[in-house]
Amino acid sequence: MGLVKHFDVLVVGAGHGGAQLAIALRRRGFAGTIAVVSAERDVPYERAQLSKDYLSGESHFDRIVLRPEAFWRECDISLLLGRTVMTVNPTARRVVLQYGDVIHYGALVWAAGGRPRNLTCTGARLQGVFTLRTRSNVDDLRQELPSAERVVIVGSGYIGLEAAAALSKSGKHVTVLEGLGRVLAREGGEALSRFYEAQHRAHGVEILLNAKVQTIERKGPRACAVRIKGDQVVPADLVIVDAGITPACEPLLSAGAKGGNGVVVDAYGRTSLPYIYALGDCAIHPSPYADGALVRLESVQNACDMATTVAKAITRELEPYTAVPSFWSDQYDLRLRTAGLSAYHDDAVMRGDPASGSFSILYRRSGRVVAVDCVNASNEFFHGRALVQNKVAAEPADLADTRVPLKDLLTSPALEPADTYSESVHGLRERQERDTVEMRAARAG
Repeated sequence: MGLVKHFDVLVVGAGHGGAQLAIALRRRGFAGTIAVVSAERDVPYERAQLSKDYLSGESHFDRIVLRPEAFWRECDISLLLGRTVMTVNPTARRVVLQYGDVIHYGALVWAAGGRPRNLTCTGARLQGVFTLRTRSNVDDLRQELPSAERVVIVGSGYIGLEAAAALSKSGKHVTVLEGLGRVLAREGGEALSRFYEAQHRAHGVEILLNAKVQTIERKGPRACAVRIKGDQVVPADLVIVDAGITPACEPLLSAGAKGGNGVVVDAYGRTSLPYIYALGDCAIHPSPYADGALVRLESVQNACDMATTVAKAITRELEPYTAVPSFWSDQYDLRLRTAGLSAYHDDAVMRGDPASGSFSILYRRSGRVVAVDCVNASNEFFHGRALVQNKVAAEPADLADTRVPLKDLLTSPALEPADTYSESVHGLRERQERDTVEMRAARAG
């Protein structure tokens, strides 16, 4: 047996959710010991920037670090980097790491996120095939970009399209392969998909829809092309795969936690195992925005909001998780902000003119607003999100009429929340300074 330690709260995962959980505990005056275990060797960073400015080289790593290393030391939060949890023993309240080290815990918070899904076809593991889940993934890709002209991206979710925008701006010939009939098919409605298809094509990106990948062709040890259904061959110097993630929660499931494609938690982030919580991409939780159904959301804001809920539960303030699901994406000069869950909507209402580059789409189910997509329309986003939060019933004509402010459809005013994390690195240094001051006050008080 290796080294044995004990922490009052052990956090597994150093992404946005895990980092925010540790910060939120200190903000709330929690004086116990806290450790964050991460399989990566880097201090917590903004993973959402990997497919944007970091991929393009516009941001250096120190600009996407969530908090500098000194911050964690000052807050007495131990970062155990480059370590993986292999097993969890909920009875003894301990975990075992890959080299035999044992950590006992008072409470365990599982925020390990997920692993990128790889293609299962022939050639999926050739040299030149990449995912964009970690800094090291992107660093490896960036090393090969100077000698690459043609990049094929398999998948057209947010990450795939953000990568397409970043690489096309840098002069690469980019082809996006989407197996379904439209891009962003899982993220939004058809009008949003067609808008983004047109935008990418206008920037020189080739988009092939209903493109089922059959094999990745090779030249020696490297990928050289992607063959799709119908035997069409798309040449590629590099291949990027955006096929979603697989929740990284096997040790919890093996320990008996309820779940499958993720870990099931209640409204307070508690798993079915005692003293164990889960949050973020790997947590399946009941959502009031899906009529109470269990959902798993892959979203920075979701991870941070769930972290706040779990921090309150650990400090004995039970407050159910009711935050509106929120997402965002930057592509070219377009900022998309979305709130709610548009799946199973009855109808979608266009507000504004997509040709202007600024518009919103509001989704209704049974007459009530259940989701909103805003493209370069941040001022309307807050009121649109409030319509979703309040489950406001509204007529299509009122939603479509830009002369009718969305706030006039609300029964209560929409307040812009103080988001746990901003959606970009803007203001990061100011937030770091503010957090440090708040943490010092909380620990002193």
